[in-house]
Amino acid sequence: MSGSGADDSEFPILCETCLGENPYVRMTKESHGKECKICSRAFTIFRWLPGRGMRYKKTEICMTCAKLKNVCQTCVLDLEHGLPVQVRDSALSIQDSVPRDEANRRDYLARAAGGLETASEHPDFGGRAQPAGREMLKRMARKEPYYKRNRAHICSFFVKGICTRGNECPYRHEMPQGDPELAKQNIVDRYHGTNDPVARRMLARSAESAKKTGLAGAPEDKSITSLFVMGMDASVTQAGLREFFAPYGELKSIVVPPKGNCAFVNYKNRSAAEAAAAAALDGCVVGGKALRVVWGRARPKGPQSELQRPAGSNAGGSKQSGIPLPPGAAGDSADYPSQDPTAMGAVRR
Repeated sequence: MSGSGADDSEFPILCETCLGENPYVRMTKESHGKECKICSRAFTIFRWLPGRGMRYKKTEICMTCAKLKNVCQTCVLDLEHGLPVQVRDSALSIQDSVPRDEANRRDYLARAAGGLETASEHPDFGGRAQPAGREMLKRMARKEPYYKRNRAHICSFFVKGICTRGNECPYRHEMPQGDPELAKQNIVDRYHGTNDPVARRMLARSAESAKKTGLAGAPEDKSITSLFVMGMDASVTQAGLREFFAPYGELKSIVVPPKGNCAFVNYKNRSAAEAAAAAALDGCVVGGKALRVVWGRARPKGPQSELQRPAGSNAGGSKQSGIPLPPGAAGDSADYPSQDPTAMGAVRR
């Protein structure tokens, strides 16, 4: 950081998608060559080609602003999950702490660059205190880099039907598809996590999916407060399960059968089980292992033995103990025909 407050860095903060799949990528660097689109300070810009057939990309915001939000300097998406800031902050309940007015923003960035902020002022972008939000982000995130995002833009002259370059045109010759509302994105709103059309669509889709697969699949029997966890191995311990499921409510027990590769998570009340199910039914990760979670089932009610039957329900039995009386004690005829000396087998004479 120079004395004028300009950002001078040796390498940019980029996500894997923006960097591209070429391991031998070359970059051009220009010190203080551009103004940050967030804080309006001069910073070092980088420009590179992420792959064959892709468009040249460059950094859009300075490194200080990227560190404050843990985002890529080019696409301004979260570095850990590759999701919009609005989606991440909504899932993890993070408030935007970067001021928007110029005076307060300048002071805030100066303190951030000088490292004067305490650790408590830094948001928990990893979601350690929000296990439900962390699992939601893992479900919404892409498993692999989305390199199609680096393709050339659509040729506006081709859309109008007046492009004369033909195959030499560096832009794509195809008609735009999808919702035109998604094209109206502002990098400042994306950074602060407000009015992002992509984030709004993703959150709406996630809410609809949770509504269909969450509590909608809960059993009607309100006495069921257990979840069945499958796909375990030696890396998943009972302590790890307790750490993951305990924040949703008071646990009654966690039963891990030996060599069963599964577990039963039992809650004391139904509301806690529903909260855990809403976050984990689509899958969860414990101890680095992806697990599948389903609702438990009620225990089947099989035939009851004589001792399990309530008192007074046995014909000819003792009302106090429920134990059958000896043959002939309840009356003139025996309760068990096979023990009647006047009978042949089970048929009386």
